[in-house]
Amino acid sequence: MNLNQHLFKILFFVLPMLTNAQSIITNHNAQQFITVLGVAQDGGYPQAGCTEDFCMRHWRGEEKKRHVVSLGLTDHQSKQNWMFEATPDFTYQLQKLQETTGLTNLSGIFLTHAHMGHYAGLLNLGREAQGASGVVVYVLPKMKQFLENNAPWNQLVALGNIKLVLIEPDKPIRLSTSIQVTPMLVPHRDEFSETVGFIIQSNERSVLFIPDIDKWPLWERDIISEVGRTDFAIIDATFYGSNELPNRNMSEVPHPFVSETVELFRSSTTLLRNKIMFIHMNHTNPILFNGPEKNELIKLGFNVAEEGEIISLNKHPFNKS
Repeated sequence: MNLNQHLFKILFFVLPMLTNAQSIITNHNAQQFITVLGVAQDGGYPQAGCTEDFCMRHWRGEEKKRHVVSLGLTDHQSKQNWMFEATPDFTYQLQKLQETTGLTNLSGIFLTHAHMGHYAGLLNLGREAQGASGVVVYVLPKMKQFLENNAPWNQLVALGNIKLVLIEPDKPIRLSTSIQVTPMLVPHRDEFSETVGFIIQSNERSVLFIPDIDKWPLWERDIISEVGRTDFAIIDATFYGSNELPNRNMSEVPHPFVSETVELFRSSTTLLRNKIMFIHMNHTNPILFNGPEKNELIKLGFNVAEEGEIISLNKHPFNKS
C-alpha cells in the first residue's frame, strides 16, 4: 500500500472515528456513514455445490464466510437506518447494522434490480418470518410491477409487510435534512426489472454505488467522470478476468472484469484510483481472498471492500479537501 493510499485510508475511514470520544459508531451527534454489510456476488461465499479448494477452505475453517453485497446507511442526526439490497443474508445483515449503529429501526430498503442476491431477502419481512409492517422499499417502475404481480412478493404487498415507494432515475430522494439518494439507470441483464446504481449523499460527501453493471462502454455515462464527481465509488467487481468460469459462457454475464477496470483507470491519478472500492465479488474472484491479485490492486491504489468497513459521509476537520 503506497503512502497516498495510507493517507486516504486514515482520512476517510480512521480519523472520523478516532477524533470522537469513542468512535462515530457510538457518537449520535449528526453523524452520517455507510457500513459495508456484504461483499460477495449473489450466491455468496461459499456457493452451493462448490467443491473447489477455494470453497472447501471455508468448510475447513480456513476462510470466513462472505455475505452477499449490501450496504447500510445511517444518519444519527435523524436516528435512522436504511439498507441497500435485501439479500439472502438479510437477517444477519440487519442485525449487524443494528449492532453497529445502535439504532433498531429500519427506515427503508433500496433495491437495485431483480436478481436473486438483491431482493430475495424481502421474504424475511413476511408472515412466515418477521411479519413486518409497512417497511418502505424504494423501487423503479419495472421493479415495482414485478413485486406487485408475482408471488410470493405480492403477498408482502397485500399484507402490508412492505410499502413500495416509486422512484425515478436521476431524481433525488430526500431521506433527511442530511441525506439524499439519487438512482441512476445502468445497463444490465434486465430480465425482470430495470437496474440502477445510486449516488448516496450527505451535505458533505457523496458515494457512488454500482454493484451490478454490464461492460463500462455500454453505459451512456463515463465511469471515469462519474468517479471523479464523487468522493468514493463502490463498484462492480464480479469477475477478475475472462477465464474465471471455464464451464460457463461469460458473455452471458458481461460484467466489467476487474482487470478491465484497472486498465481503464491505470493512467488516472492515484487520488482518483483511491476513490474506488471493488465489491460484489463472485466466489471465483481471487480478490475476495488475501493473495497476489488483491495485493496488486492495493499497490495500484484501489480498495477492496471488507465487511464491517465504515465509510464516513462527514468531512473531518483534519481533511481539508
